[in-house]
Amino acid sequence: MAGPNLEVFKFGMYILFPIGVMYYFGTNLDNRFSVPDFWPKEGQTHKIPFEREEIKKELERIKAKNLEAKRAREADQRRLAEMMKERKE
Repeated sequence: MAGPNLEVFKFGMYILFPIGVMYYFGTNLDNRFSVPDFWPKEGQTHKIPFEREEIKKELERIKAKNLEAKRAREADQRRLAEMMKERKE
């Protein structure tokens, strides 16, 4: 066998390796493992309406947006139906 020096070395590695890993990953976390400007600024986020008038305006805006999307979908469906009809003929 290798002897007591190898056992002392192995024991030292068993003790020092986890401590070294914990020290490396446990110090200076903010600079080492963070993404700068990850969270959006206040002006880039949605503003939640709290007043009654603001809620009505936002609801009207959402309804208009949904209606426009529905019209675009229906136009695409009509165009696709016409293409399929021409293809069958």
